[in-house]
Amino acid sequence: MAGTTALSLQQLIASLDNSCLPKILQVCSGVYFQGSIYEISGSEVCFSTGDLIKVLNIELLSVCCDDISNNEQFELPINHTGLFKVVPEEMPYSSIEEMLSLRPVGLESCLPFTFTSRFKITIGNLTLGANRALTVLSIERNEGEEDYVRCHVQGQQEASAEVCIPLSFQGEFRECENEERFTLQEIMSSPCLRTRKFHLINTTKGERTLVLSPIYQVHAIMNLRKNVLKFPSSLEVDVIDVTETCKDVDFVTPLSLTEVHAQPDNSFPTVVEILEGAETSSLFKCSWLPKLSKSSHLIFHKVGTSAMALLSNLKSRRAQQYFLASQQYGGRFRRRPREFNSVYELYVALIQAPGLKVSVTRSCEGVEEEGLPNLSVGEQLEVVRCETMELPCESSNRQKQSVEALLCQRLQEPDDDEDDDDDDEEEVKQQDEREDILMPLYMQGHFVEVLADNKKYRLRDLGKEFSLPLDVKVVNRDTELETDPLVGFPSLRIEGAMLEPTIQASFPHRPDHCFEIPTNWVSMSVCFTKDPLPWPNGQPPKCHVDSVTEVTNTFFYEFSKHSNSDATPPPRPPKRNLSSSKSSKTSSKSSGKSSKAGKSRHASDKSIPTKALADLTLNSKKRPPAPPPPAIMNDQPPPVVPRKQSAADMTTGKALPNTYVKREESKKTKVPLGDVEADVDSDHDYETVDDTFTTMMKKAQENVMFY
Repeated sequence: MAGTTALSLQQLIASLDNSCLPKILQVCSGVYFQGSIYEISGSEVCFSTGDLIKVLNIELLSVCCDDISNNEQFELPINHTGLFKVVPEEMPYSSIEEMLSLRPVGLESCLPFTFTSRFKITIGNLTLGANRALTVLSIERNEGEEDYVRCHVQGQQEASAEVCIPLSFQGEFRECENEERFTLQEIMSSPCLRTRKFHLINTTKGERTLVLSPIYQVHAIMNLRKNVLKFPSSLEVDVIDVTETCKDVDFVTPLSLTEVHAQPDNSFPTVVEILEGAETSSLFKCSWLPKLSKSSHLIFHKVGTSAMALLSNLKSRRAQQYFLASQQYGGRFRRRPREFNSVYELYVALIQAPGLKVSVTRSCEGVEEEGLPNLSVGEQLEVVRCETMELPCESSNRQKQSVEALLCQRLQEPDDDEDDDDDDEEEVKQQDEREDILMPLYMQGHFVEVLADNKKYRLRDLGKEFSLPLDVKVVNRDTELETDPLVGFPSLRIEGAMLEPTIQASFPHRPDHCFEIPTNWVSMSVCFTKDPLPWPNGQPPKCHVDSVTEVTNTFFYEFSKHSNSDATPPPRPPKRNLSSSKSSKTSSKSSGKSSKAGKSRHASDKSIPTKALADLTLNSKKRPPAPPPPAIMNDQPPPVVPRKQSAADMTTGKALPNTYVKREESKKTKVPLGDVEADVDSDHDYETVDDTFTTMMKKAQENVMFY
């Protein structure tokens, strides 16, 4: 139905069938948006004037019934079981052919039906009176002859006859109401019956004259709409059919990277345009991600699944970094000994790879009550298996507590000082002797793995031969990379491995320099274009793929969240007995006090101020009252501090005693200060004071008052 005539959407869709689709319609008037019906059904439709709609398919949903008497509308499902009777048309037909053209397509299945003629009908020698009822029995079609209908005429006194009337016979004919019954499916499948009026029989409201209109579910696409739109044909929008004029219009369909990955292999390589840029810039630290902006173009070479490993550098002076390396990485690795900070970490490593040997890097003092053994730096342990051990109990009445522990064998190192040949056998025996120790899983410790492997491995070989996590170091760089970011780290840890759906892509200006986009970690929308590939037909370039991509700690946390979701936490240490711990603390305090008291007794013989120190306020919780002021009997001034010795009195002699400390007078005979002889044998060489200087200092001291 090409042309510029505007029709309602319902009317135009009703005139279509699936054999003539697809059709391109243009909205010419009316805007329909966010209708309540479509919010309930889960879809939201918005049409604006000028929008192009490409109808792909139509599906009959229901039938809209309009009651002519009161303009009431209601819907009936297409599988409604009620029957409908045709209402005779009020307007007469001008010919037999016109009347038959409005019958259903399968006319023979709906025969017989009855009609009347307002005027006499004369056929040959036979004349039928006006308003005579004629029943159509069949349609007779003969090649080369005119078609006609064979009708039955009921005469008087039960006489009847058959007459053949040409289809082109002119007159004024009217249908008679008959007992034909139709279902909704039959009415909607016939374009002729859709234009008729019907009575819905077997209803309590009586026979109402209804006009039936089909409501279709329209499947269509629009430009820059991601999904196929589904909307009913009853929307109040006027459209025109522009299929002929817009047959070359491309309807762009946005695709996510996951949907691109699901496309068949013969769709690649192709040029795509970015409609929405990448939204996960916080996950990757790479040069190609900032270039994935809107309206940029990319070349998608192929899709596939890549085995990748997540690596991290161990904490050191450098900042923590994480890398995503594909299995195609060409560098060589060498194993590095792992470090463990608890016995539980040893247990996890033992489950992944039996035969673990470690060396103690920090001493651990044993605690018998908690089942912790004594470990020394340098001791080598071979982890055997996990067992259950019983913790020692102080009282015999209490039940012993069982905990999980790791059985290890302490390896005896041979003595290097014994070099005699006679002692070789004893050294071999010492090496064979192994001491079994049990370490609870909650025990903290510091261990390092003992390795004797010096072999070089590829990344894909490490995943096959060893369990992860694994500490390694790059010893040979990947020569295909311009700069290998994994080189230079003293140690790297392979945190885990994953199988990721990827798209191998490149930019048009460098089609041979490719990178892999993990579709599950990058969110963006693209559309396929018809742009030509930037290389000669059938001669694709040799691609060099970046096998290492730096990622952020957010990526590592998200990866750990998914991979370790079922990991069990390490066990807690057992609860201690509070009474026993208090008693042990009390006993230790009492023993400490007794030992301190003994020490103080021994020290009292040697130290005089012990009693005075004990009376200080630092050792008592309450400060004692202040001492009373001294009683002054008379109002005498305070004693004057004696003058310092003059320089004349200190010509030569030894150092004076401290006059600020009150000391008991010695019973020895006092010797005047001036009579003290100089120590001639002294090692000190003092200068002699000049007499002029001495006199000046004496006058200055006499003019100063000392209080």
